Amino acid sequence: MTSPVDPGRQRWLRLLPVAFVTYSLAYLDRSNFSIGVAGGMKEDLALSGSMSSLIGASFFLGYCLFQIPGTLYAEKRSVRGLIFWCTLAWGLLAAVQGLLHSAALLILVRFLLGAVEAAVLPAMVVFLARWFTKRERGSANAILILGNPITVMWLNAVSGYLVEMTSWREMFIIEGLPAVVWAFVFRALVSDHPSEAKWLNEPEKDALLAELAAERRQATPASSFAAAFRSRPVVLLSIQYLLWSIGVYGLVFWLPSIVAAGTGQGIGRSGLLSAIPFGVAALLMVLNSRMSDRSGSRVGYIWPWLLLGGIGFLLSYVVGPDHFWWAFALLVVAGGAMYAPYGPYFAHVAEILPRNFAGAGVGCVNTAGSIGGFVGTYLVGWLNDATGSTAASFVMMASSMVVAALITPLVGSGARSKEDQREAIA
Repeated sequence: MTSPVDPGRQRWLRLLPVAFVTYSLAYLDRSNFSIGVAGGMKEDLALSGSMSSLIGASFFLGYCLFQIPGTLYAEKRSVRGLIFWCTLAWGLLAAVQGLLHSAALLILVRFLLGAVEAAVLPAMVVFLARWFTKRERGSANAILILGNPITVMWLNAVSGYLVEMTSWREMFIIEGLPAVVWAFVFRALVSDHPSEAKWLNEPEKDALLAELAAERRQATPASSFAAAFRSRPVVLLSIQYLLWSIGVYGLVFWLPSIVAAGTGQGIGRSGLLSAIPFGVAALLMVLNSRMSDRSGSRVGYIWPWLLLGGIGFLLSYVVGPDHFWWAFALLVVAGGAMYAPYGPYFAHVAEILPRNFAGAGVGCVNTAGSIGGFVGTYLVGWLNDATGSTAASFVMMASSMVVAALITPLVGSGARSKEDQREAIA
């Protein structure tokens, strides 16, 4: 007798590549700003280090403000329609960055870029939860979020040479337009719910719907959004993801500049070196997510990696710029470790929250992450500019990752506490 839902069949082959490409394009168009700064934008527009940091970080203001409204729309209405319009808009806004000459306009455009990208990750987590069962979600979420490190990997490698062959302006335009085309591809390939998919064979559809329905019957709903927002898991997960994101975005946005300063190489070679930590991250994400799904556990596959990432950052600081290659090797360890838990983490978030709050809960946690992204992006650049070295920013990123690791066991293993259950059904 075959299993009710057999991995490797229609859903996996059709939906996960679409999810991966969608998030990859989103991450490309938010992250190539770091290559633009290191590739001449800062000098051409006479931007100070603090102003460059503010422009980069302004993305997260829009990202923060529109996260939960966008996610609620996706959960109650249509993920398919929301992602189509968001993808179309962010592609155009990303390309427009290459046409601007004013810091004020760049801040505005990056704010709008953050606003239209805000719901993409939580909406896609909601989408995958509709299509994949609990025992599949760790791996499914990992493939979605692989769009992050793999995009940063080739972004750093390819975009640096693209800037050298053209300019930072052409880079923004060339890398923004594919999202405009992809919006129409996404709309053609996906359906909001399995019951609407004409391409899904009936035995797999029936088995999937039955298993998802059984999961919903076992979950405890929240009485209101306010009760769910106040729950211990939501508060702790939000604080944890904020701290985690300080390290992630601090590294993503400033690694090319750190490598260029440490090696004295051009942006092309520096971008190639900056890709290495994210290649390691992609491999670790897949392996860690598979182990988590097979074990049925989440927490043990999250906090040890975050702790290792913090230690890697700290040791890189201790080694110092005078021994750049040793410090860089430790950054590779830190970068890989801080990405490894993403698949189990977002599966854990969706599983630990009330079933009628899962989408908004993911949005709430991701909103906290966007605040961490703003803090990490701005403070790393500001500290490097103010102190003339990367020491202070490395200590900040290391401390954030270590505290994030220590919070994880406090959240719980996935079963909601009696106190939270009483609050939810009151």
